Amino acid sequence: MKIDPVEQDLREDIVATMRLMDERGLNRGTSGNVSARYRDGLLVTPSGVLPGDLTPATIVRLDADGNSPEGSMRPSSEWKMHAGLLARRPDFGAVVHCHARHATILACAGKTIPALHYMVGVSGKPEVPLAPYRTFGSLELAEVVADAMDGGSACLMANHGLITAAPRLDRALAIAEEMEEQAAVYWGTLAIGGPNLLTGEQMDDVMLRFKSYGQARPAKT
Repeated sequence: MKIDPVEQDLREDIVATMRLMDERGLNRGTSGNVSARYRDGLLVTPSGVLPGDLTPATIVRLDADGNSPEGSMRPSSEWKMHAGLLARRPDFGAVVHCHARHATILACAGKTIPALHYMVGVSGKPEVPLAPYRTFGSLELAEVVADAMDGGSACLMANHGLITAAPRLDRALAIAEEMEEQAAVYWGTLAIGGPNLLTGEQMDDVMLRFKSYGQARPAKT
């Protein structure tokens, strides 16, 4: 299988992202998966491989129909969810799914992450929505996640975990880290009576300010 430099870089970035998720406590064991848009399909982590055992060669290339080259490892069981998001959202170039502890606690309790802190707006919405439960790996799960993510970059998955997406892998990972932090803060406030939520007007102002926040990223040449 011929691999061009762009694909090789993406494969290396996917491996690095999975290892960072493990190191930073966003994932444990073989849970979670990562993908990146490539040509008319995607590159995705293989099924059931520990982060430490991943190499660029183990990453699976899938075309638009979910087919992989002969000799490839089996793709993540959640590949349909990744493919569905990338197909639905041309602004996304990468997807990160993890079972981060506090986000998963909220997902298992059937809770969203409300507007308790302005950094919730990093998700692209004033509140992080909750996609209803569907069996992992199913087309039904892919559909409800894509619906929940409409207009935003993150959602919780009922009785499952957290998923984020962005134009680049590093950004998708950063959003996942921030959403786990917000989930932890919300979990903590629930133990002492619940959060004091920001108003819709306050979050509208936050979302407007986020549009010009940070540094412009130069285009790759």
